Amino acid sequence: MFNLSPSDRIFLCTKPTDMRKSFTGLFALVQNHLKQDPFSGSLYFFRSQRGNFIKALWWDTDGFALFAKKLEIGTFSFPEVRFVNGEYEPVEIKRADLMMLLEGIDTKSVKRLKRYQRQEVASANDSKTFQKKQGALTTIS
Repeated sequence: MFNLSPSDRIFLCTKPTDMRKSFTGLFALVQNHLKQDPFSGSLYFFRSQRGNFIKALWWDTDGFALFAKKLEIGTFSFPEVRFVNGEYEPVEIKRADLMMLLEGIDTKSVKRLKRYQRQEVASANDSKTFQKKQGALTTIS
């Protein structure tokens, strides 16, 4: 369905959304509720009140694309709505979690095995220090 790389960011709006919204309405939700930049190329998913209908908004370098899926039976298993300090907190998921969500697999019941994940580096100076610690090149141009 989607050809996503591991570096693509995927956000879920866990708060139920009016599915009559289209490009402009979902664009506003990304900015106001998810506090994200709709032009970033990230994928943004929204769910209906019943949980059987989802829409995805995505910026494709020259315009927005809107995808929708409605289940005939069953619901999508979205995470619970989260609030931090009274503010709505969006949920970012990985590509594998999205595929499980679309296939109807409850990610809460899935056991994940331990895997290596590279720590994100904040700045160039941190990168040099990190590489020295790892025994890599000591100078970087």
